[in-house]
Amino acid sequence: MSYPIIQLKKNREQSLKRFHPWVFSGAIEKVIVDEESHLEDGAAVWVQDYKGKIKGTGLFAEGSIAVRLLSFNKVLLDLDFFYQKLQLAYQLRQQLHLTESNKTTAYRLIHGEGDDLGGLIIDIYGGHAVIQAHTSAMYMRLSIIGEALQKVYGKNLKAIYNKSEESLQQSIGNAENAYLSGKATLPVKILENGHTFLIDWEKGQKTAFFLDQRDNRALLAKYAAGKKVLNTFCYSGGFSVYALNAGAIEVQSVDSSSLAIEMLEQNIAFCQAKAKHKAIVSDSLKYINQSDETFDIIVLDPPAYAKHPRAKHKAVQAYRRLNEAAIKKLNPGGLLFTFSCSQAIDRKLFEDTLRAAAISAKQSVKVLHHLSQGADHPTNVFHPEGSYLKGLVLQLS
Repeated sequence: MSYPIIQLKKNREQSLKRFHPWVFSGAIEKVIVDEESHLEDGAAVWVQDYKGKIKGTGLFAEGSIAVRLLSFNKVLLDLDFFYQKLQLAYQLRQQLHLTESNKTTAYRLIHGEGDDLGGLIIDIYGGHAVIQAHTSAMYMRLSIIGEALQKVYGKNLKAIYNKSEESLQQSIGNAENAYLSGKATLPVKILENGHTFLIDWEKGQKTAFFLDQRDNRALLAKYAAGKKVLNTFCYSGGFSVYALNAGAIEVQSVDSSSLAIEMLEQNIAFCQAKAKHKAIVSDSLKYINQSDETFDIIVLDPPAYAKHPRAKHKAVQAYRRLNEAAIKKLNPGGLLFTFSCSQAIDRKLFEDTLRAAAISAKQSVKVLHHLSQGADHPTNVFHPEGSYLKGLVLQLS
């Protein structure tokens, strides 16, 4: 078997020498095909430098990022290749004590470039795998990826669900057709650090639950006892559940989606705490500005304000307004858990924006914690773009 060869222009292989897994279209000199191969969107390709030396194997796409390398060797992207990648990822989650935990039954198995499979996300919920392909090339290989998953998990894998419709913005048919294997009765109950949540990947955002905030939710729980907490952009209530179970005296949860509030209330029902809880369907910034209350802890976990660099300026202004409003509603000594998941906003820019928000609010704040995604969302050191979640815990002085 042979793959089309992408030959790079002279001196354009430098990023590959630094093991960055992306090849941009402007770096391509020519495409070499033979009678066994042809180039089309999603095709497996070999990449070579201008001298003809193979530098790696990847998947081709029409667009700015022309190739996402999956290996820096000449290999075949067959069942054994994907099985080995998934097995390595599984072993990492074993080391993180996630695969056989009786307190946490949901985790990320594949995190794109962080697990050397750019364009692919796989989350595990109580033995069910939910896949999101972010490229058509990965989408074309879901069958072989599903087969590899079965080899890794064996009888412990109850079902595989394809949640690529949202990420690829294309229809994949009804929910039943989206199951690559098995079936599930939804919602499914999972545990996270001993807290119970109901998960519905057919109706929920992303793959169903924001697993990347697991460690940050646990950190909030350490501060929540006896506190009045406002959780904005709350989605299905992760931070709210942790706060209530940790002994918060009052929690208010705000989200603009009525479906999200429905899911939140289902999860709140599992809490044993006697604290007061209030669920509000509202725009979070509007609610903060209009509220005449103050809080001991406020959580700001908005959706990505900048999904591409062109939106960076507007995003910065939105983050500044949001954080300024929240800082003004903190009690003396209060804590702000604030996040950005926008890849176009790097950590320095986010922290500069928070500094500007504090200045506008005319408040002195100090940084207690620098936050990021959990270890099951690893960042490839050669692909810093994968470090997307940025957060700080600020204390009002």
